[in-house]
Amino acid sequence: MKVGIVGLPNAGKSSLFIALTGVAAQAANYPFTTIEPNVAVVPVNDHRLEAVAGAVHASEVVADTITFHDIAGLVAGAHAGEGLGNQFLAQIRETDAIVHVVRVHQNPEVVHPEGRIDPLADAEIVETELIYADLEQAERRLERVARAARGGDRGASAEERSLRELVEVLQTGRPASVLDGPDGLPEELRALSLLTAKPVLYVANVEEGSMAIPPELARHAAAAGAGIVAVSAALEAELTELAPSEAQAIRAEFGLEQSTLETVLRGAFSLLSLIAFFTADSGRPAHSWHIRQGMSVWRAAGLVHTDMQRGFVRAEVAPWQELVDARGYAGARERGTLRIEGRDYAVKDGDVVLIRFSP
Repeated sequence: MKVGIVGLPNAGKSSLFIALTGVAAQAANYPFTTIEPNVAVVPVNDHRLEAVAGAVHASEVVADTITFHDIAGLVAGAHAGEGLGNQFLAQIRETDAIVHVVRVHQNPEVVHPEGRIDPLADAEIVETELIYADLEQAERRLERVARAARGGDRGASAEERSLRELVEVLQTGRPASVLDGPDGLPEELRALSLLTAKPVLYVANVEEGSMAIPPELARHAAAAGAGIVAVSAALEAELTELAPSEAQAIRAEFGLEQSTLETVLRGAFSLLSLIAFFTADSGRPAHSWHIRQGMSVWRAAGLVHTDMQRGFVRAEVAPWQELVDARGYAGARERGTLRIEGRDYAVKDGDVVLIRFSP
């Protein structure tokens, strides 16, 4: 999964990136510090994977990963080229979800580009720029498709109808996500990689020692169907320089139960309805994977390897704790906790899956 970190300049994006990844992205008190997007691939550690690997005597543990892109600050007018403009909006299109950092803290030493602290207004500035960018893209596409439709292209006619509906929605200041159906956006709109169709997790960048999210920002996130969490990006960025035990002790002093990485991952996984499953066998690497809740084991097989999906025969499935308690597959079979499932089985969080397939 790829996640883009966005927000106004000096909202705390690069500090959050450091806290999430431990990578020393440049963070300074002036706009556009991030001239090229910082990118880091972070393992999603899961204690269950370690236990599974031990139970089946796997050769090594390979955690699933998440990629964070720290993207330069957006300003009013970015869609028209203000600041660093469309160059960075294009980079957001490549991500699966957006983490929108909104400044809540009042530190007077950190310059605010608008000269005031107003979390809701800040969020709306960024969202407006994303809507404008989508609108410009949709209008350009509509112009080309309309010409093809007038030439008698039936496929173009269907796309034209969807594009006109999209343009109307965006012109009223609403995001493309309002057009989502049970299966997401209409097929003909998905290729646009619309910014405002992406799932959003708001990160309220709060004062050290305070996890209070402004009520108006919480209501705004709820109305948009988005998630929201609170972090102190500056504090967590400083903690990356300490040993894990020291960092955890300081978090405990502030009443924080988990790291920023854990907080954001939980928020993002909940927002995207992601669950974890594991593949492991004796003498081979044990892997963790993440898929949307409700997806079939056949789809899960394709995530592991396309050959497994293509030649899928059956899956042998056990809940991770049952497999660990049985000390491996042989014990799980004896206890009857290793089940045979067909391609339509919906994978559950924590399942350990052995995929049987024909090469």
